[in-house]
Amino acid sequence: MKPIGLDRARILVVDDDPTIGFLIQTALQVAGYRFVSVVTDAREATERFRTVMPDLVVLDFHMPHMDGFSLLHRLTAEMPVDLPVPVLMLTADISPEVKREALLAGAKDFVEKPFDNTELLLRIRNLLETRLLQLELIVENETLEERVSSRTIELEHARREALEHLAVAAEFRDDMTGEHAKRVGRFAALIAQAMGQAEEIVALLARAAPLHDIGKIGIRDSILLKPGPLTVEEFELMKKHTQIGGQILADSKVRVLQMAREIALTHHERWDGKGYEGLKGLEIPLSGRITALADTFDAMTHDRPYRKGSPPELALQEIHKQRGAQFDPEVVDIVEDTDVVIRLAEESPAVEDLREIAI
Repeated sequence: MKPIGLDRARILVVDDDPTIGFLIQTALQVAGYRFVSVVTDAREATERFRTVMPDLVVLDFHMPHMDGFSLLHRLTAEMPVDLPVPVLMLTADISPEVKREALLAGAKDFVEKPFDNTELLLRIRNLLETRLLQLELIVENETLEERVSSRTIELEHARREALEHLAVAAEFRDDMTGEHAKRVGRFAALIAQAMGQAEEIVALLARAAPLHDIGKIGIRDSILLKPGPLTVEEFELMKKHTQIGGQILADSKVRVLQMAREIALTHHERWDGKGYEGLKGLEIPLSGRITALADTFDAMTHDRPYRKGSPPELALQEIHKQRGAQFDPEVVDIVEDTDVVIRLAEESPAVEDLREIAI
């Protein structure tokens, strides 16, 4: 919306007396107002109002066919609720009752007939200046909203990038591309979606699950990149990555980071209670139960420093064997009974779209 200049203001004059209409139009044009329309039949005023879309209406009170009050009510119904068009009433009856009724109907000012041109022009100018300020305020608010919206989008992009880089950092030493983290996030979101979880939860998982192994930053390379089996002591040190991840993500007020911490702490828990911290069954948050399966499936189907990846069919068979032991039976059933693995292979753009709304 662009604010008007006073010389470009559109003015509609409604008066059944053609002479008065001509006099007002001439006075306005001499004063520099270039866009002045005159209607002498009140019945045509509403249609002309729609055509002209005026910034001000000069309206006679006493007219045949339709009086000023009736027409004012009709014109008010055509106006934007948040920016009504000012109406200046012309009347020889300036009694308090008429003023009160006209103000209630939407009139903004009055000029008594017979009118003085100077007074008429001053009142018109005052009403138009007020409207101009209102329009400028609307423009400023729209500009501010656009700037706030743009800045919000920029901040959201920055936050998403920060989360993605953080996930890559967690995987950098054994997966410099960070693709494992991305795949785990995608698969976890697909599982949640297939389970009928709310869109917000699916979106949060898509953003949070890639940070499941953020605690690996605190594990030394000799353990993390060891090509052979870990010793008992080394495995105990490796297990600490869940606690380290919890510490890194602690005390955040951002929901996606709160869920990421929950996942970092619990994605190595087992349904039978034999996981890292001994949580069992529904004691394990759903986000952790889902990510545990997603992480295991991806780890099994992709190469690691110490072994080659397995075909998806074989990985699913092994996961089925752990139904009710390592994994939540419901999560296993969802993966086996739906097309989430197929959708994962197809990159699932729908889930990628959901990532945009994670907060």
